[in-house]
Amino acid sequence: MRFSVHLPTAAEGLAHPIPFATVQDLVRLARVCERAGYDGVWGNDHLTTQRYVREHWADPPNYYDVLIALSFVAAATTRLEIGTAVLVPAMRSLPAVAKQIATLDRFSGGRLRLGVGLGAYREEFEAVRPDATQVHRGQWLDEAIEGLRRLFTERTASYDGRFVRFKNIESFPKPVQSPLPLYVGGHNLQTIERAARWGQGWLPGWQPLAEMRRRIQLLRDATERAGRPRDAVEVAPQLSVTLGKTREAAHAAYWKSDLVRHRQSLAYTGRDLSQQVEANLVGTPDEIRQKVATLEAIGVQHSCALWFTTSTVDEMVEQIEWFADEVIRPRAPSPRDAIPHQEE
Repeated sequence: MRFSVHLPTAAEGLAHPIPFATVQDLVRLARVCERAGYDGVWGNDHLTTQRYVREHWADPPNYYDVLIALSFVAAATTRLEIGTAVLVPAMRSLPAVAKQIATLDRFSGGRLRLGVGLGAYREEFEAVRPDATQVHRGQWLDEAIEGLRRLFTERTASYDGRFVRFKNIESFPKPVQSPLPLYVGGHNLQTIERAARWGQGWLPGWQPLAEMRRRIQLLRDATERAGRPRDAVEVAPQLSVTLGKTREAAHAAYWKSDLVRHRQSLAYTGRDLSQQVEANLVGTPDEIRQKVATLEAIGVQHSCALWFTTSTVDEMVEQIEWFADEVIRPRAPSPRDAIPHQEE
């Protein structure tokens, strides 16, 4: 399994206290992840503060622009993938954001993974698009994905949809990668169909394990119906990590984290919140290794944009390194394993 870390680009008040991370901290965390052997670092995308965050915290959070933040991270690292988990195209001008995405892929040497989605909070969409409060966001996302594909591949691109419109755009340079890896974020069945049709990855949030297993099978079936190889889409759920020396310590640390309040604010998605500890990487190193093995057995390929439930950046560094030492490195084959044994 591959592992990547969620950088707190827009996580203050959601998963971490306010204030939490500076620009320098984002670069520091990325370098720690690169040294520790993670596959990538991903950032989330918010343009304004959610109502429940305003009610709980006296000060507003720092929500850094995810593409600009990742450009600094790319410049400070050499091999890490950088990704958006997730970018919300409906809150931006599509030709402008396509230009930013292609530029970042160029500047990073083809390390970008583009996760897109509806956005967790409709209230945020309505704040940015007050003239579109009755819009079906899923249809907008479908048009945005199709529009991005044209801008990334065609010499002169046009699109005339209900929500996305542009005409005779020459957008150069194109991304280095062709296709640019597209991860479709979200939990619902429409998201699975989008990922099967267009995506190189499916990036849901956590699910109870039985539900995750069922939806992975739905994804594989939908991908096959779309005329693509059954395994063409990487299964890359975003999980959270809380390591403890004992099971009790890990559970206590998780339940006092700000991430719990965030998940409660998203209870409308229908996930069984009573299973959030069991379905995420919460526990001792031994327990987490077993959870990873179970996730692999049901078809998860990438623990993507891992949220570390911490209150300080130093604590986050400690958890990142601990997880690498206890979970990632013990799973890596040794050089000796790669050498065929010679008969004596």
